[in-house]
Amino acid sequence: MSNFAHLYFRLKLLEFMRTDLFALRHIGIREEDLPQMLRTINVNSVDQLINETIPDDIRLAKPLALETPMSEHEYLSHIQVLSEKNKVFKSYIGLGYHESITPSVIKRNILENAGWYTAYTPYQAEIAQGRLEALLNFQTVIAELTGMELANASLLDESTAAAEAMTMLFDVRSRDQKKNNVLKFFVSEDILPQTLSLLKTRSTPLEIELIVGNHESFEFGDDYFGALLQYPGKHGQVHDYAPFVAKAVEKNIKVAVAADILSLALLTPPGEFGADVVVGTTQRFGIPLGYGGPHAAFFATKEEYKRSIPGRIIGVTKDTDGKPALRMALQTREQHIKRDKATSNICTAQVLLAVMAGMYAVYHGPKGLKYIANKVHSTAVTLVDSLEKLGLYQTNTSYFDTISIKADSSKVRPIAEKHEVNFLYVDAETISIALNEATSLKDLQLIVNIFAEAIGKKPILINGLLPQSLLENKLVRTSTFLENSVFNSYHSETELMRYIKKLERKDLALNHSMISLGSCTMKLNAASEMLPLSMARWGNIHPFVPIDQAEGYQIILKELEKDLNIITGFSGTSLQPNSGAQGEFAGLMVIRAYHESRGEGHRNICLIPASAHGTNPASAVMAGMKVVVTKTDDNGNIDVADLAEKAELYKDNLSALMVTYPSTHGVFESSIKEITKLIHDNGGQVYMDGANMNAQVGLTNPATIGADVCHLNLHKTFAIPHGGGGPGVGPICVAEQLVPFLPGNPVIKTGGDKAITAISAAPWGSSLVCLISYGYIKMLGENGLTQSTKTAILNANYIKNKLSGKFDVLYTGERGRAAHEMIIDCRPFKENGIEVTDIAKRLMDYGFHAPTVSFPVAGTLMIEPTESESLAELDRFCSAMLSIREEIDAASVEDNNNALKNAPHTLEMITTDKWEFPYSRQQAAFPLPYILENKFWPSVRRVDDTYGDRNLICTCAPIEAYVEA
Repeated sequence: MSNFAHLYFRLKLLEFMRTDLFALRHIGIREEDLPQMLRTINVNSVDQLINETIPDDIRLAKPLALETPMSEHEYLSHIQVLSEKNKVFKSYIGLGYHESITPSVIKRNILENAGWYTAYTPYQAEIAQGRLEALLNFQTVIAELTGMELANASLLDESTAAAEAMTMLFDVRSRDQKKNNVLKFFVSEDILPQTLSLLKTRSTPLEIELIVGNHESFEFGDDYFGALLQYPGKHGQVHDYAPFVAKAVEKNIKVAVAADILSLALLTPPGEFGADVVVGTTQRFGIPLGYGGPHAAFFATKEEYKRSIPGRIIGVTKDTDGKPALRMALQTREQHIKRDKATSNICTAQVLLAVMAGMYAVYHGPKGLKYIANKVHSTAVTLVDSLEKLGLYQTNTSYFDTISIKADSSKVRPIAEKHEVNFLYVDAETISIALNEATSLKDLQLIVNIFAEAIGKKPILINGLLPQSLLENKLVRTSTFLENSVFNSYHSETELMRYIKKLERKDLALNHSMISLGSCTMKLNAASEMLPLSMARWGNIHPFVPIDQAEGYQIILKELEKDLNIITGFSGTSLQPNSGAQGEFAGLMVIRAYHESRGEGHRNICLIPASAHGTNPASAVMAGMKVVVTKTDDNGNIDVADLAEKAELYKDNLSALMVTYPSTHGVFESSIKEITKLIHDNGGQVYMDGANMNAQVGLTNPATIGADVCHLNLHKTFAIPHGGGGPGVGPICVAEQLVPFLPGNPVIKTGGDKAITAISAAPWGSSLVCLISYGYIKMLGENGLTQSTKTAILNANYIKNKLSGKFDVLYTGERGRAAHEMIIDCRPFKENGIEVTDIAKRLMDYGFHAPTVSFPVAGTLMIEPTESESLAELDRFCSAMLSIREEIDAASVEDNNNALKNAPHTLEMITTDKWEFPYSRQQAAFPLPYILENKFWPSVRRVDDTYGDRNLICTCAPIEAYVEA
């Protein structure tokens, strides 16, 4: 009996199977499925398949030293106990993070709804119209509140967005500025500390010179290209930035503003005083604090920079019938096209959080947002009034929600903490208090009582909020916002619930069918892993609370780091990077710091195989490295001879090799240890891209193959849901020599002894969703994790053999095996007039999301089934592919009026009185019997990408605007 079968039989209680074993719920293949699958693959056991897939010299010698797995019930009890170790104080720390109220209708119908959190990035627009509409709403909210012309579909966090603003403004310098090597960038001293740290990280490799100072006294020279301001400032002061911006414009210097999104309901939007870019976070639009994330940042700018804006933009286009449709626009995944010429390595967004924030605005509408903003401001005004009556002095001359009090911190702090209240203690005699929408009159009274006790006076009683504003008239917003009907229609719970459901029905997510995306690992996101995200003791912790208030989080984060060290074979882990691309950048910056510590800062050559992810070269350039591409041989493997030649050629300056393993082509290259040794012999370090880690866990690991650092996609291998395109988490794991350089944070101590500056805003990145990966590992344990890997490889090879003879697999290992994914070649079908896109769109009619299209090879599909799918689902997918192959064979170049070219087919098409196609309605919509039981209808016909890019509309507008464009 194979090890796989032992998973099901070794744990018996009397004569019964342990049905509480989480692995049985996570892994889709049953023991009784094995004989059929093994016959199809032509092996005697799963272990034989693994031996024929993974080279012997990189197999692990012993099992992973992980704890005995918990059942789901045990885990939920465990996570509840840990949550009680967190001390949930009322936190008024601010610094970009505020307690917010998540409307229950949004929490239940989006955050806790698999139809939203298991969806993939909307590359296949026809089956993602719901998510795309929600993101268009988000973009509209951002553009209108900031007063800008264009906004993207979100970024990772405020500090990352600010760094992206800096690098975008650097990229769009005038010709003269570039010619004169203008490198200076002014940063207001009022900037958030975590943002300044991240700006240092991003500016150093590009040789941008940061100048931090007071914007009121600063005078620009010709050697500046840009500036960044905080609005309101980090301790609450609201400045009138119009004169500063006017001076900058005179010097052709572009200005970015980091703005508080809620304050913009009351304050003059930066676009109205001349800002070129506005960034920030939408966390206070109903998103839990979550000890730092995930939260959706925003990035808004002028239309003239539309081809330079980082991240994703959702735009309006039309479908085949000329009807409005949505899709991702312009430079989506631009780094996969531009590679080392890309201006950003970000290929993701915080979609799930952006959807929630957008729905918060839809639910409250412009009147509701103004009400909340006014209430928060009145709360601050009332507090100042009471504290001043106690004789305390407040220093901010104009403020929105954050005040700065002169008081003895050493006396206030112990009293505040005794009452479970956190303030920001700026210095010995300055205390900053940031109020929020959850601050009640009772909370205000407690704050006043704390200060009264600290100074030995009787408290002032608060009977209600003071209505007046303390904002100067020139700072008050006069322009309207969010007048579109979507923001003025769904204010009852019934209406919003139905609107959310209407959008959900337009999207194909993992709760409908398998999403077989190569390189993206769309596996089960188990309910037990997700449930803790809704618990208040996990959701309502500020990232900058004292460590002893987050004991539960600290236990989980440290345990997760330890488990990831064991899984990767490395010595240290940083959970801070909050996307895979950020993980790449972090890994390379750690390598850079390591070389510098050894007096070898000149090492700046990064070797990257031609088959690598496009984010690899983009990240290398961001890290100040020069990219040298190495060849791929005829079998899709790294050309070792070419690599050896280039490693020798650049040995004096070699910094790193970036390698994906198994390869981007879905193969375990047998020469990997030779490759890593070549790099080490020539003075370099090896960075391993962890996108394909789902084929390694428990069987091999990055340390064994000879890597020095890897990033892990927790949203792939370790079960954090894709959420329609985010959140992502991309921690890095490193060998012993790199541990001292793991990234730090300026507010809370993290990282190594020689820590590089911040990679993300929060100390541990998106801490809240790390609970998911923690649960995944703790419930699967060593055996479950290893069997998950084996099953992923089993399922891929089963599909490969089922499709054999009808679809050619482009690359296989030396013994004809695939790893956990494979690339099928669709280029020969051009002879029949069929393109790979036609197959992708036709799969929608069969109820499936297409595999990855044209990556890493144009004209191909990359299929990855993961371990979570059942045999029945694998067979349905194979039946769909084989049926499509029959349709391809019947097609011809001369006659393109066929089901493939017209796909996808909408309900409107099928039910119209006219049917002018040479095939039946049944063949169009129900080509196989199983579809009758669970039909998914694409809501639009095939979208026109070119039209949408020529006529860019990225915010909500009347339908007439789309028609006239």
